[in-house]
Amino acid sequence: QVQLVESGGGLVQPGGSLRLSCAASGLAFSLYHMGWYRQAPGKQRELVAQITSTTTTNYADSVKGRVTISRDNAKNTVFLQMNNLKPEDTAVYYCNVFRYGIIYWGQGTQVTVSS
Repeated sequence: QVQLVESGGGLVQPGGSLRLSCAASGLAFSLYHMGWYRQAPGKQRELVAQITSTTTTNYADSVKGRVTISRDNAKNTVFLQMNNLKPEDTAVYYCNVFRYGIIYWGQGTQVTVSS
């Protein structure tokens, strides 16, 4: 029963910040890579950031320098710190994990950047 639950989204003005959280359960969290993706209406789901079990990180060019992904293995949680947000960052943000050949997704959390 792998479950991923995102939280922390909301309404922010351009230039503002948000910290998203993804709480995982039902897996040995520290063993797996985790990722954050986003999907805007009418668009494909796209990678935002990912972090490996050894904390190596990778970012999409569109967010590099504004976003930091991190994980707290003791709390089974992965975070996405987002700074200097832009209107084009508006989307539903999902966390995911690839485990035993299956990709699991959370329910998503809405991020809206607007003045």
